Amino acid sequence: MFIEFYDTTLRDGAQSEDISFTLNDKLKITELLDDFGIHFIEGGWPGSNPKDLYYFKEVKKLTLKNSKVVAFSSTIRKTSHPENDESLRLLLEADTEYVTIVGKSWDLHVKDALRTSLDQNLRLVEKTIKYLKKHDRKVFFDAEHFFDGFKRNPDYALKVILVANDAGADCLVLCDTNGGSMPYEVYEIVKNVKKDKRIKVKLGIHTHNDTEMAVANTIMAVKAGCVHVQGTINGYGERCGNANLCSLIPNIILKMGLEGIEKEKLKTLRRLSLTVDEIANLIPDKRKPYVGESAFAHKGGIHVSAVRRNPETYEHISPELVGNTQRVLVSDLSGESNIIQKAKEFNIHLDPEKDKKHLKDIVKKIKEMELFGYQFEGADGTLELLIKKILGFHKKYFDLIGFRVIVEKKGKMSPISEATIMVKVENHVEHTAALGCGPVNALDNALRKALDKFYPSLRDVELVDYKVRVLTTEEGTKAPTRVLIESSDGKKVWGTVGVSENIIEASWEALVDSIDYKLLLEEEKERGEAC
Repeated sequence: MFIEFYDTTLRDGAQSEDISFTLNDKLKITELLDDFGIHFIEGGWPGSNPKDLYYFKEVKKLTLKNSKVVAFSSTIRKTSHPENDESLRLLLEADTEYVTIVGKSWDLHVKDALRTSLDQNLRLVEKTIKYLKKHDRKVFFDAEHFFDGFKRNPDYALKVILVANDAGADCLVLCDTNGGSMPYEVYEIVKNVKKDKRIKVKLGIHTHNDTEMAVANTIMAVKAGCVHVQGTINGYGERCGNANLCSLIPNIILKMGLEGIEKEKLKTLRRLSLTVDEIANLIPDKRKPYVGESAFAHKGGIHVSAVRRNPETYEHISPELVGNTQRVLVSDLSGESNIIQKAKEFNIHLDPEKDKKHLKDIVKKIKEMELFGYQFEGADGTLELLIKKILGFHKKYFDLIGFRVIVEKKGKMSPISEATIMVKVENHVEHTAALGCGPVNALDNALRKALDKFYPSLRDVELVDYKVRVLTTEEGTKAPTRVLIESSDGKKVWGTVGVSENIIEASWEALVDSIDYKLLLEEEKERGEAC
């Protein structure tokens, strides 16, 4: 069975609380969805805002290979006729082959929202679709609140989609607009609709996630006979969001064995998810199924030991199928298997027998440090340095003689931070100072300034993230603090960690590891080039 996927990220997804796409954003996402192989892209509602009107003009300039762009609107108003309805006029001006029309199928909404009669609502649906068919449009009819409507008044809900069917709709999309239905309800209702011989066109499903059931409800609708699936990338949408296509697509293709998106394209799913998050200016949810950073991450020692022998023991699919990768985390729950696997990622070979003492020392050190408050899950740079130090591979690039940080504030002026530092590189002592927008920034500037003439590659390094976590509230401002720093040289990103009751010292630890790690990368690069 072939499933067609309909993406509504640019319309329904854009109604999410923290999202505001620019016109350029919408065009970029359109190209991404087309490249991935989405069959239909709902570009927006031409009658709702000027941006969507411009979108339908600009999208024609794109060369789309796989997707059809769809314009969205609603049934005509109860006081108007199709010929003079402004929304329909703008819908036709969007000049798309496919259009989607939303209409009421819950008698409660007809009476309380539209404030019209049940018969009048049927006429609005019929007139709208017939008018669009007369203008050679292919019409998807979104039966809004269909499942709530069917549960309250099944005869009327069914009558609405039968009218849409007879008027010429090409697909009847059953919507769980409030997101309150259960999977078993969706399955039974779709089954009921599917067996009605009067319905001659394909059925679709559109669900919302207010009960965390959007993906499950969509799957059950497909099992019951729907072949048209609507959703959004990353589950964006109003309130709790829409059905997440990043979960639905692999579930339908890989788990249900149906057709729709090429398996080769599925390997770009994680990249699609991350890129759309980036465009939407949202932090990716690392725990998102299939595409999240943690989706195939293993922390418990028993898990890692088993996964090393056979990934199937704790992975429901191969992560590469959706463009993801297996990750092994190191923490106080770790065993030797975690360390061996993590070392492998760092291109360090550890033999379980020959390196048994080193392995025990590494595990012991990590557990001791985590007890004090260190966390290595986001600090691979510190972890790699720790392993290499215990193995005797680490070279000391500089020694700290001392540093001093001053923060001065005068009147209403912003505080000024100054760091003075003295370091020793081999037999050379460097003593310098630098300003910064805060004490940590000043210390970072001073350290790099002191090391610049010895290690010019440090000019490429910049701090891209700085997180502070107070580890206990019992001691107030004397509480231990963990500082996690993320650094980048434009090619690679690495994390380092420091812990101390003094936030400056914790920051210093993380900064030193960040510099150490960069210098280690440079040394290994030079060694590789020499070979």
